[in-house]
Amino acid sequence: MTGTAGIVLTDLSVDFDGRFQLNDINWSIEPGQQWLIAGANGSGKSALAAVLAGEGNLLSGTLSGLPDGDWPRGGVALVSFERQAELIAAELRKDDADILDVISEGTPVSEIIAEGCLDDELARSLVTTLGLEPLMGRAFRKLSTGETRKVMLIRALTSRPELLVLDEPFDGLDHESLHWLQEHLAELSATVPMVIVLNRFDECPDFVTHVAYVDDGELLHQVDRSDEQAYGELHHLLHLKTSDLEVPMADPAIELAPLNAGDPLVQLTGATVKYADNTVFEDLDWTIDANQHWQVSGPNGSGKTCLLSLITGDHPQCYVNDIKVFGFQRGTGESIWQIKQYIGYVSTALQWEYRVGTGVRNVIISGFYDSIGLYTKSTDTQKAIADQWLALLGMSERPDEPFNKLSFGEQRLILIARAMVKHPPLLILDEPCLGLDDMNRQLVLALIERICRSGETTVLYVNHRLEDRIPGIDNHLALD
Repeated sequence: MTGTAGIVLTDLSVDFDGRFQLNDINWSIEPGQQWLIAGANGSGKSALAAVLAGEGNLLSGTLSGLPDGDWPRGGVALVSFERQAELIAAELRKDDADILDVISEGTPVSEIIAEGCLDDELARSLVTTLGLEPLMGRAFRKLSTGETRKVMLIRALTSRPELLVLDEPFDGLDHESLHWLQEHLAELSATVPMVIVLNRFDECPDFVTHVAYVDDGELLHQVDRSDEQAYGELHHLLHLKTSDLEVPMADPAIELAPLNAGDPLVQLTGATVKYADNTVFEDLDWTIDANQHWQVSGPNGSGKTCLLSLITGDHPQCYVNDIKVFGFQRGTGESIWQIKQYIGYVSTALQWEYRVGTGVRNVIISGFYDSIGLYTKSTDTQKAIADQWLALLGMSERPDEPFNKLSFGEQRLILIARAMVKHPPLLILDEPCLGLDDMNRQLVLALIERICRSGETTVLYVNHRLEDRIPGIDNHLALD
């Protein structure tokens, strides 16, 4: 950190393209301090962190003491879901090259890491430590969520930052990588000042000295961690848990074709997924019976999302495998919509794909039709059910707010409601708590637990974290 006065934000108000605004921020980051930014989803945590990286439009006030230069050439290095999504979006735009009869292969991982790298030796070491060596030639957009996050971390750590800003650095990482990162940051904290955004307050690293609490775009509390009483009160505030949950009903007008009682929902026999340079998994036998809830775990790149896409029919190799879903044998003429009518689904990939500006009520209603966006006139009953979900999520006053203007965590909550809205026979949740604050995480886990107990829906739950285990999910599939 340059200078001896630290970083000072004085009466700072910043606008983020009309989507969000920080107001009258007064904050000092002194030399030797390591900060955690906490708050609920949509409170402005990520916005405050992004300001330190030079993002947003300054409306008033001053910001002084930041390192000179733009990331990644020294200065401030930022790792966030938004930066991650920007890179993915840039890669997806390359698909538009097909209008020129050019097939875009995507930027290889090696080039993404090399951009702005100021420490080649460290980069090589981190690539080895995080297990990315076999992926250096692969297109960045083809990585899993956790692998993408590892690349973002390497880019930031090798830029020799004078200030490191990490927005949810632990989300999406497998247990081994998360443990390594925690240790590496603890060591790095001796020489590099950090500002860390976390939704999970219990993940606060030991080296953090101060906590900033943000709500509705305002910095309401700044707590010295050595003040045990103030820190305990803030911890309690962030762990409030919603009670008296009621899962809204399904639409009685939408009736699925009944499934044969006693038949498994999903049956994979000798399932194998291979690419030219990689075997993801092979000879996998797996049966999912009705009301038999499963947790699927494994390190980044082990094939968890790949396995899910075999079930949903989104993976091209699902038709060369022996897969039976909801009574249909894959490859016997069934349509993908015949399968998806029985499935509710949430994933980070879906969230990146769901880029429409539809109002949040209509996003929930789209779950009745398995569509991205709403292209069918909804009924009064469906609107009422969607409003019940919005009330449950504390968003009753925002039914028409565009989905793409919500924060990452708010988007995730809406997509979970979308997946649950039709009470599907199979609910597939791929890291459903990714990006959620403690209060909303407990809400989501409680909702999933309630659905597990309802007897109507079988839950397939992909998650890295043991602390997010859900009572009632007693079956476990571990991928290597």
